[in-house]
Amino acid sequence: MTKLFEKRFSELEEQLEAIAASKTSATSPMTGAASTYVDQNALLNWKVKAKTLLINTCGESSQQLVSFIAAERAPGFATNYEILKQLRAVFLAVKEDFEGGYLNTVRNLVQAEVFGSELEQAGELLSAGYESAAAVIAGVVLETTIRNHCTDRGIDHGKLDKMNADLAKAGAYNSIQQKRITAMAGIRNAAAHGDVEKINPGDVKGMIDDVERFLTTTLA
Repeated sequence: MTKLFEKRFSELEEQLEAIAASKTSATSPMTGAASTYVDQNALLNWKVKAKTLLINTCGESSQQLVSFIAAERAPGFATNYEILKQLRAVFLAVKEDFEGGYLNTVRNLVQAEVFGSELEQAGELLSAGYESAAAVIAGVVLETTIRNHCTDRGIDHGKLDKMNADLAKAGAYNSIQQKRITAMAGIRNAAAHGDVEKINPGDVKGMIDDVERFLTTTLA
C-alpha cells in the first residue's frame, strides 16, 4: 500500500509540473495587467486527485489537508497560476513528510503491512499443523501493537497484562477488548511455554482472527 501511495505522489507531482509548464500570459480582466494563467480544468482535475491522496495518507481532519484547502483560496487578484504555486508548496511538503515516514498514518500503513504478513505466516503454520509456532507469531504481533499503543499514550512498557490494564484504564479500549487481549495472551503464553495440551487449533485460529480484528481497529 505504501508503495502505491509513493507512486501516486510522484505521478501527481509530474502532472502538477506539466500543468505549470503549460502556463500562458494574458491580460487580467480585473487589473488590466499581463498575468500568468494555467488551464483551469486541468488544475481542477489535479486538485481533486491530490485531495483524495491527502485524505488517504493524512486523514480527513489532518492539518495537511486543511493547509491544502487554505492554499486553494485566491488572495486578492491572484491568478490560478499563483494558486497553483501555493498548492505546490503544500503538496511537496506533504510528499516529503510521507517519503520520510514522518506521518503517523504512514507508520500505521507500514505496520499494517508487516503485521498482515506475519499473521498470514501464522495462518500457514496453523494449516500445516504447527499450532504453537502460529500462536507465538500472532502473540508477537499482539504485544508489539500493545507496546506501540503505550508509546503513543506515554504509558510505560512492561509485561503484556500490565500494559493491557493500563491501556484500558487510559480509555484506549473498553473492558471487553481488555478481556479478549488477556485471553489471546493466555494462548500465546501456553504455546511459548510448551503447554500444548492447553491449546487446540480452534483456539489458535480464533486468536489469529482476534489479533487481526484488533489491528483493523487500532491501525485504521
